[in-house]
Amino acid sequence: MYSSNAKRGPHHHGPPVTHTLPPGASNNGALTAQFFEFVEDASFPCVGSKLALARNAIQTHEFGHLGARANDAVLLDLLGDFADMVEATDPADTTVHSFVTLFEGPLDTDEPRFEALLWSQLQHLHELDVRRGTRWAADVSTDPDSAKFSLSLSGHPFFVIGLHPGASRIARRFTHPTLVFNSHRQFEQLRANGRYQKMQLATRDRDQALQGSINPNLADFGAAAEARQYSGRAVEAAWKCPFRFKQRL
Repeated sequence: MYSSNAKRGPHHHGPPVTHTLPPGASNNGALTAQFFEFVEDASFPCVGSKLALARNAIQTHEFGHLGARANDAVLLDLLGDFADMVEATDPADTTVHSFVTLFEGPLDTDEPRFEALLWSQLQHLHELDVRRGTRWAADVSTDPDSAKFSLSLSGHPFFVIGLHPGASRIARRFTHPTLVFNSHRQFEQLRANGRYQKMQLATRDRDQALQGSINPNLADFGAAAEARQYSGRAVEAAWKCPFRFKQRL
């Protein structure tokens, strides 16, 4: 696995953080370079991602296949380290940090298959968290159909964004399966100081220019169940999230 804290010049990604490599994982950082170029592209609409990249605040980690059980322990450990860093950040610091996991495959995913793999990976991480005795974050709901839900891992709530080659939305169409973990608490802070609404409007305007429409599945932060947005697929009105909260295993 390759890890980077996004300390970069045009093509420099800083010293890798060494962890045990899951079987089949990459160690050359090629996906990180591709992802940074994807975000830097003038047409990419997400204003928050561009700001995070400009501030060297995107942390990347490369793995083998999305959904492989070999990912679970290393990925959960890394998310715990990231959560500790976010929690230790000075409240006056306005930098928004992102944790990005890039997977070598599979590369032939359509939207339903990617959605299934995404939720399988997240379920594995949650169940490992439970086995480790970690409590669900107290500030978010455990019900994925609730507007107050956010995925708790290592005791920290995350909003997850999925990207993959088969995405119908251009902004979600990256060359490899990718999961972006953003801190729910950082989003709450952005909303409290008024920055979230400005960034959201700018992103929606740019997405409209890119695709000709705004993603119909997007809702205002905290206004609808965020789990519906994770995979990027325009899910049906009657869609039920496959995630199942476990108190114990």
